[in-house]
Amino acid sequence: MSLHEALQSLAQELKARVQEKGGMYELTLVVAERKAFLSTQKLEYVARFRIDEARKTLSFSEMLRESGKGLPSESGFGFQKETYKIQKGERSGTIEEQSLLFGKKYQYQLEYSTIRKRFEEMAQQAGYQFQYQILPLR
Repeated sequence: MSLHEALQSLAQELKARVQEKGGMYELTLVVAERKAFLSTQKLEYVARFRIDEARKTLSFSEMLRESGKGLPSESGFGFQKETYKIQKGERSGTIEEQSLLFGKKYQYQLEYSTIRKRFEEMAQQAGYQFQYQILPLR
């Protein structure tokens, strides 16, 4: 099984969505969702990766992305959509332990390190070097 096929299999196992654009892959996994009167907020784990066949490397970055749409609670009228990105170094443990911002808003458990380690193991098994990048890949 090729590295690409192994990563697609992992995405299916996680029930995550994978999109490819110009050689850059983005795996998106909904971690938590909150619904209130005429509004919805969603927290997603996003892993971006690029496979470099010539150099035999897998470049990987990850982040949390929160988005919301609907009526804002403070103004009482109008619709809005917001997106936030959180990316401060390599993360491990659950999101609740690592993120004060989202820990009070959502109840869930997601082990970042488990997903990252799976990517790294698959890369090494296929003979690729794993490169973790703090900043998101472009």
